[in-house]
Amino acid sequence: MSKNQKNNQETVIERLFEIIQSRKNVNDEQSYTSQLFKSGAPEIAKKVGEEAVETVIAALTTPSQLASESADLIYHLLVLWSASNIKPSDVWKELERRQGISGIKEKSLRK
Repeated sequence: MSKNQKNNQETVIERLFEIIQSRKNVNDEQSYTSQLFKSGAPEIAKKVGEEAVETVIAALTTPSQLASESADLIYHLLVLWSASNIKPSDVWKELERRQGISGIKEKSLRK
């Protein structure tokens, strides 16, 4: 994979997040994203849970089905982040903070 392709893939989430953010305060009956925001964070969280289950089930089928369900899960997670005033960069910072720390040690530090 070229550096250009890698950079483009890394920005896909940021671009999608910007689109989601642009629909946050728009009352558009034709926009699924607007309707999700209108339903509120608890309902969005439920939808993320449903998509997570569908993703797990898809893992037992085909790679293309898993990719499709993973995309749905990521989209809904981004909507939840937006509804909760979290940016992708907040999550990236947390992932960077955890790099180099063993999973067991990192979990014990959260208690």
